[in-house]
Amino acid sequence: MSSVRRPVGPLPPHVYWRRRALVLAVLAAIVAVVVLIVVRPGAGNAEPAASSSEQPAAPATAEPAAQGQREGEPCLPTSVKIEPLTDATEYPEGSSPQISMRITNTSPAPCTINAGTTQQVFQITSGSDVVWKSTDCQVDPVDAEVTLQPNAPQSTAPITWDRTRSEPSTCDGDRQAMPAGGASYHLEVSVGDYAGSDTKQFLLY
Repeated sequence: MSSVRRPVGPLPPHVYWRRRALVLAVLAAIVAVVVLIVVRPGAGNAEPAASSSEQPAAPATAEPAAQGQREGEPCLPTSVKIEPLTDATEYPEGSSPQISMRITNTSPAPCTINAGTTQQVFQITSGSDVVWKSTDCQVDPVDAEVTLQPNAPQSTAPITWDRTRSEPSTCDGDRQAMPAGGASYHLEVSVGDYAGSDTKQFLLY
């Protein structure tokens, strides 16, 4: 049988257009696949990565807790209020002032303090002149560990000021009587390292 030969010559234009369209479609599909691989969907909304040169922020450190009074521990100086006390504000001739102090724990927790006579200091001044001090001629001082409850004032036993000037050198002798006639004096107190909050004024007649 004789073979049938296809005609040789240029093909119709629509054949070439179909081939070009097919090639362009294949190229477009390849490009789309590459884009999907390189650029992930939604990547445009992601936050930019931090530069490797930037140091990570240090974690925030907590603020130190406010230092407060802890139960059973020695009282903090800021937790103790010490006030001078006198039994009167004016003393006629022949009357001697009875002096003491009031100690208050102002913190919300109980605390301890050595409030013995080894720590108590009473000082009487006239202007800038210290005329009498309880430790100048103190006899047999003792320690006394005391637990102070919150906002529960405790007062020391009163002692007598005999209206004289004290000096260690005159403990066994006569002492100079202080001026009266309405003279003003101030009582200052402290307990160890705990200072009194104020002074108490009184008059001698």
